[in-house]
Amino acid sequence: MNVQKWVQKHNQHITYLTGALIVLGFLSKGLFHWELGYTATFIAATLVGFLPVLIHAWQALSVKVISIELLVSIAVIGALFIGEYNESAIVVFLFLFGSYLEQKTLQKTRNSIKTLTEMAPTKAWVYQENGQVQETDSDEVNAGDELLVKTGAQVPVDGVITSGHGYLNEASVTGESRVVDKSVGATVFAGTLLDNGTLRIKATRVGEDTTFGKIIELIEEAQDTKSHAEKFIDHFARYYTPAVLLLGIIVWGITQDIRLAITILVLGCPGALVIGAPVSNVAGIGNGAKRGVLIKGGEIMNTFSKVDTLVFDKTGTLTKGQTELVEMKAMPGQQRGLAYTAAIEKESDHPLGRAILAYAEAHAIEYSHLKVTQTKVVKGKGIRAVVENQTVLVGNRNLLTEAGVRLNQEQERKLTEMEEKGISTVLVAVDQQLALMLGIADTPRDGVKAALAALKAMGIKRMVMLTGDNVRTAQAISQQLGIDEVHAELLPEDKVGYVEKLKKAGHTVAFIGDGVNDSPSLASAHIGIAMGSGTDVAVETSDIVLMKSRFTELVHAYGLTKKTVKNMKENIVIAIATVAFLLIGLIFGYIYMASGMFVHEVSILVVILNGMRLLSYHTKHAA
Repeated sequence: MNVQKWVQKHNQHITYLTGALIVLGFLSKGLFHWELGYTATFIAATLVGFLPVLIHAWQALSVKVISIELLVSIAVIGALFIGEYNESAIVVFLFLFGSYLEQKTLQKTRNSIKTLTEMAPTKAWVYQENGQVQETDSDEVNAGDELLVKTGAQVPVDGVITSGHGYLNEASVTGESRVVDKSVGATVFAGTLLDNGTLRIKATRVGEDTTFGKIIELIEEAQDTKSHAEKFIDHFARYYTPAVLLLGIIVWGITQDIRLAITILVLGCPGALVIGAPVSNVAGIGNGAKRGVLIKGGEIMNTFSKVDTLVFDKTGTLTKGQTELVEMKAMPGQQRGLAYTAAIEKESDHPLGRAILAYAEAHAIEYSHLKVTQTKVVKGKGIRAVVENQTVLVGNRNLLTEAGVRLNQEQERKLTEMEEKGISTVLVAVDQQLALMLGIADTPRDGVKAALAALKAMGIKRMVMLTGDNVRTAQAISQQLGIDEVHAELLPEDKVGYVEKLKKAGHTVAFIGDGVNDSPSLASAHIGIAMGSGTDVAVETSDIVLMKSRFTELVHAYGLTKKTVKNMKENIVIAIATVAFLLIGLIFGYIYMASGMFVHEVSILVVILNGMRLLSYHTKHAA
């Protein structure tokens, strides 16, 4: 065990020493014509380099796996047996050097993870019971602790500001380099940097549960998840390697040419085939992470590249979710309606509810003293509650209709007029009488129209909007953006049903959403895509997360998955073509053991370099 650990620790040095001994052997013969020195150095190079190869072969055999290292080990022992010391040394060195290149490449493609990990805060200043602050490891902070964050320091946990004011750089979480002005009541995230100000925060999530911790965990898990191509290659290699070993034995039995049999073992090593797909997968996921797209695994990469239908939620996804109350019609004698509505909505985080609260506060509407009881959320329709002993309904037309509230002709006309403008409407009824008609506008996200056009140009055939909003508002938004199909006034289960209908029709479906009510659809679709600004449930349920909540990221993600899958296929073709070339060269006498191993290692380098091209990939639209 100690030898194994030592070899693993010094594997790079062993590779260098093996190469140096080979160079010394050639110098012994070429410059000094010293045959003994030539032979001795090549034997020494073989023995030094052979040790890590032999250890890996033995480890694989111990778990009943016939590995590439076993083929090389047999070939090296055979070459020593027939006195081909130079070829045994060169084969060992090239194999070690190829493994070294693989490790360095995978290390480079994982740099985005390393960079993120290094950005994780390690220290925190925690308030003690006596009011003093004490520095402690961030891992030891508990939810509910009060912390001090000074100018220039990282926020160590997710939390809420209890006092102070500051400007935070949230690039580590959102990808946005601009600073964000935050004060009491605002949420702060672990890993963000306080550029200016002093904050006292209350920890809400700590350690791996923070937004920053989850980002790192998601990417690490993704890079360890194998794609369909990788699983196929693993399965293929399980049978291919023993087949090559059997072929070598058969050739030796028929021809009695040990050199030919050993050469077949060397040339049959499927190195490029085994490394090609993982390099592409890891590089693709690393590229996405660097550009704010979290893709949770190689299988997701493969599936998303085949998506032909995109299904969108509206509010907070296609639109900004930053709504404003732009129109209000109060019925005679119902002046208290807005105060009642604000009192009910103060417990809600729905974008329409936030718009109503913002309007009430801006116009100094008093509502905090009102007593709200018997609150009941009616999914996809609104809220029913009792305020100051009066029954209040806040929601869409369906909610009021079910409760027996009818609109007169003038009210119907006004409602239609609002909806035709693309304005979301909220109706408020107090004790079975319509009190308010509220018009709330939510504009499309920046760049959505151009992004959707780019996605169509890249191969998306169908775009569908599913929303709980009214038909006219949904159609107005869809016409602005060029959406093919709209279905409005849907409950969450209706959205799931439509996604299932598309799947049964043979479409490969991706659903893009941001809210808790989108989670069932995110889980039901072939690919669920969440906006990073969305709820934790949506982010956890999804397969892909757009951290900046921009549609340019969606375009990049789709193009990247297509490019990555294509890159994997290219690497497989290169690997198979190399094996075919070597076998043909062997048959016609142009390829020998050392030269074959050289071509084999060159093919590994080629697939590595091809995979690394993905690190710099970007779409024209994103650029």
